[in-house]
Amino acid sequence: MSTVYMTATSVDGFIADENLSLDWLFAAEGGEAEKETEEFVASAGALLMGATTYEWVMRNEKPEKWPYAAPTWVLTHRELPHVEGDVRFASADTDEELRELHRTLVETADGRDVWLVGGGQIAADLARLSLLDIVEVSLAPVTLGAGAPLLAGRVDLRPVKVVRAGDFALLRYEVVKD
Repeated sequence: MSTVYMTATSVDGFIADENLSLDWLFAAEGGEAEKETEEFVASAGALLMGATTYEWVMRNEKPEKWPYAAPTWVLTHRELPHVEGDVRFASADTDEELRELHRTLVETADGRDVWLVGGGQIAADLARLSLLDIVEVSLAPVTLGAGAPLLAGRVDLRPVKVVRAGDFALLRYEVVKD
C-alpha cells in the first residue's frame, strides 16, 4: 500500500493553466498511459483531492453519480455541490489534522493504494509529513507559463521509472523521506 500522487503536468510543471483549465492535457495522445491510469484508478482504495480538482470534475464531467468507486475525500472550507456516491468533505488545517485524515484514508483503503488526485499543495504537505510515497507524473508535451504548480513546495524525489506513452513521458518517483 502506498500513497500515490498520480497526475499530469506540463513540461514547465503546471497541473492546470492559469484559468484552472485542463484543455491542454487532452490535446495530446496518451497511448498506453491511459490504460495504466485506468487500472490504477480502479485498484485505488481511497481518494483525496482538493476543492479545485473536485470543482473541475463537477464542472467539466457533470456527473450525476460520482465517477470513482473508491471513497473520496475532498479538502475544502466551502460548501460544494454533492452528487450520488461516496464523497466526503473535510478540512485539515493543521499537520495533526492532515495526519489523522491520512490515517483514515489508509484504513479505508484496506491494503490498497491511496490516490491523491490533485492538489500540488496537498501533495507537498503530505510529502513534508512523510506521508506521500510515490509521485507519478504524465509529462505532457506543452508549456503553460503559469498555473497551478505540480508541487507547491520542495519535495526530494528519486526516479524509479521513465517510459514513453504516446505523446507523454511517464515519470515515477519515490519520495525521499527523512
